[in-house]
Amino acid sequence: MSEKPSLTTAARAYNLLARLASSLQSPLLLVVRLYWGWQFAQSGWGKLHHLENVTSFFASLNLPLPGPTAAFVSSLEFFGGLLLILGLGSRLIGLVLTVNMCVAYWTADREALLSIFSDPGKFYNADPYTFWFASLLVLVFGPGRFALDYLIGRAFAGKLGAVPPDHPVPDTVLTNN
Repeated sequence: MSEKPSLTTAARAYNLLARLASSLQSPLLLVVRLYWGWQFAQSGWGKLHHLENVTSFFASLNLPLPGPTAAFVSSLEFFGGLLLILGLGSRLIGLVLTVNMCVAYWTADREALLSIFSDPGKFYNADPYTFWFASLLVLVFGPGRFALDYLIGRAFAGKLGAVPPDHPVPDTVLTNN
């Protein structure tokens, strides 16, 4: 009988810890978006101002249409970074930037990518890793509450079948046309 109070106390303590940790999700996502959004924007800005170098590098990787690809990637990183900072279109830009970093891994750091299990240090020390991970975090967890997406979602919650931010889309919304 003496185990029940200690189990209840442990369960309450764990629930308190879980609530406290969960309250840090939005601030953490804000820091990730601000820092890595700025890093993406700076990277894109630098590439936009040195497109000839980026084009030459992409040509050396045998990428198709290196000129237009360089302009696209540079613009994506610049504007995508700004959108991450604002928290606008966050999951969509998180998806596009994640794919962009997967392509960067495949084309420029293939050895690091292929050594993800055999030599993880090589994988996470490669240049695309932190950009990829930050994009993936925003894609999977969303922008958090300190974002324009959250404010827009709150404004449209309940209207036009919109779903409040931080909630999964119910199947009924997906199946009703």
